[in-house]
Amino acid sequence: MTGLEMLAVAAAGLAAGSINAVVGSGTLVTFPVLLAVGLPPVTATISNSLGLVLGNLTASLGYRRELAGQRGLLLRLLPASVLGALTGAFLLLTLPASSFEAIVPTLVGLAVVLVAVQPLVQRVLARRRAVDAPPQRLGPGRMAALFAGAYATGSYGGYFAASQGVLQIGVFGLLLRESLQRLNAIKNVLTLAVNAVAAAAYVVVATDRVDWLAAGLVAAGSLLGGHVGARFGRRLPAPVLRTAIVVLGCVAIAVLLTR
Repeated sequence: MTGLEMLAVAAAGLAAGSINAVVGSGTLVTFPVLLAVGLPPVTATISNSLGLVLGNLTASLGYRRELAGQRGLLLRLLPASVLGALTGAFLLLTLPASSFEAIVPTLVGLAVVLVAVQPLVQRVLARRRAVDAPPQRLGPGRMAALFAGAYATGSYGGYFAASQGVLQIGVFGLLLRESLQRLNAIKNVLTLAVNAVAAAAYVVVATDRVDWLAAGLVAAGSLLGGHVGARFGRRLPAPVLRTAIVVLGCVAIAVLLTR
């Protein structure tokens, strides 16, 4: 990579770390940039997952106030997310690269749609509960649904991380009476677990498919971005941020289809 390309990758990591803390679609920033600097799609996905772990960590720490009282729920959902991450990583590493390249434009398109409709999802969720709803008892059926949702979104995140946070907020918001900020805190912790487990799997069994320079640059940017997003991201104009993500997602689809 040239110096300018390295700067672009680090800047994309910074933006992605900030976006992931607030929205959960940062991969739609880093993925097109990694493709643009010449990384193959699978290598870009693996290197991106490695790089975003530090941003997930700082974002989770930044939302620790909203995590109050949610330890028990997280301890029950984390195993499902971990199993899902391992499933997704296994699929990414065992399916042919040609399959991934064929599937990814569809996944990016799905992620773009999810980001675009997120305000509608949030309004629906807001109507279903009070902002400061009291804690609820989770019956076996609802707990099973939450476990299945954590596993499904973890599998998606282990295979291709774009907008897994949007999926998590949508799924958990339908099953939990929690404010959107508290749902976002749950999302940040589970995304951290998914990305960390998937990254560990990649390092162990697919070291040759990691671009360490790209992963390091994304990590450096996302480390700061996660902190910035958790502290200041709520002040950003949501329509501007969402529009930028959708545009970048469309760019990623165009790049993938013209490779």
